[in-house]
Amino acid sequence: MILEITQYGHPVLRKKCRPVTEVSDELKALADDMVETMRDANGVGLAAPQIDRDLQMAVVDVSHDPECITYLRVDGEEAQLEDHMPLVFINPSLEFGSEKEAATEGCLSIDGVNAEVRRPAEVKATLELLDGRKILVETDGLLSRAIQHETDHLNGILFVDRLSTAAKVSIRRKLKRLASH
Repeated sequence: MILEITQYGHPVLRKKCRPVTEVSDELKALADDMVETMRDANGVGLAAPQIDRDLQMAVVDVSHDPECITYLRVDGEEAQLEDHMPLVFINPSLEFGSEKEAATEGCLSIDGVNAEVRRPAEVKATLELLDGRKILVETDGLLSRAIQHETDHLNGILFVDRLSTAAKVSIRRKLKRLASH
């Protein structure tokens, strides 16, 4: 089922979400709906607050562009992107590499706004899966960026918060207009 995507200005987007403590059939169904919603909106990620749920759960799928990363390791082993997409995770914990890179980001909850965001190029993400396993994902490129972006959502942080001062000024009007709808 395709869900409504919460838009900029809604208070849930600024909440630090509650950890998931129990994986129920209802939660698994919600995860399936989130994947369907993300794909329908042509997104690469979707976090629970973006569908008005105060939960530390997100979905990511960058399989449409296998060249978007140079490496993927899961629990220390080389892994194939398509074997792990869509990636549905709860209660993430991230560690970052020291090198940063800039790339254009957008957000399904901030319609029509795209901007350059500097983020760590690499991430080590400890992710809980809905089957109870905990995995360590090490990657770069779009997958690293998507995991960071969605994890930010779970902490009430939006990509526009990470922009340079000049970039924030350039989109201020657009954000005001979005927030008033």
